[in-house]
Amino acid sequence: MLKLYGFAVSNYYNMVKLALLEKGLPFEEVPFYGNQTSEVLTISPRGKVPVLKTEHGFINETSVILEYIEQTQPGKALLPDDPFQRAQVLSMCREIELYIELPGRACYGEVFFGVAVPDAIKEKTRAELLLGFATLGRHGKFEPFVAGDSLSLADLYFLYSVSLACQVGRKLFDLDLLADMPAAKALMERLEQNPNVRRIAADKEAAMSEFLAMVAAKK
Repeated sequence: MLKLYGFAVSNYYNMVKLALLEKGLPFEEVPFYGNQTSEVLTISPRGKVPVLKTEHGFINETSVILEYIEQTQPGKALLPDDPFQRAQVLSMCREIELYIELPGRACYGEVFFGVAVPDAIKEKTRAELLLGFATLGRHGKFEPFVAGDSLSLADLYFLYSVSLACQVGRKLFDLDLLADMPAAKALMERLEQNPNVRRIAADKEAAMSEFLAMVAAKK
């Protein structure tokens, strides 16, 4: 059985968890916090989450885990068979990660944990998020899903990265980053009602107090 290592507050962990749930695969969740201890580094070379344990060993990096699951496991397809359409989905995943997730993450400390971020970083984040959301608006279809008519890996990135970036935009810059994309906003609302997404959200809420206590202890 596949084993998913990580913790329920991590958005990247939840991307993989949703893929496993949507494909109807049996898997075991193993509580695991990334750090630089030797024990963790033997499982995750960079000390990050999530990590997937397979019959052959451990796989790290979310994008690689998701593609491995898609290539080796049965259930609902989350990538198209057509090579061009598959490339379109994967490029949107990468665009969301590079141009929305990473700029937004630079300000997570202030938005979610009350740790002040320098103004220069916030200004850079604001500019990059505006460019990133413009890219999403040009490339995304939202008819009705990010890449077209069916749920794909792009929707997992959209749900768990774009939603956090929207909170950054709202709380730090008083910006609705999806204001010019009503179809994308409607998709976000639909995805949040998905039974598997609701289960993941409940698990995240249940784990939040322990996670915040751990973060506070490290300050």
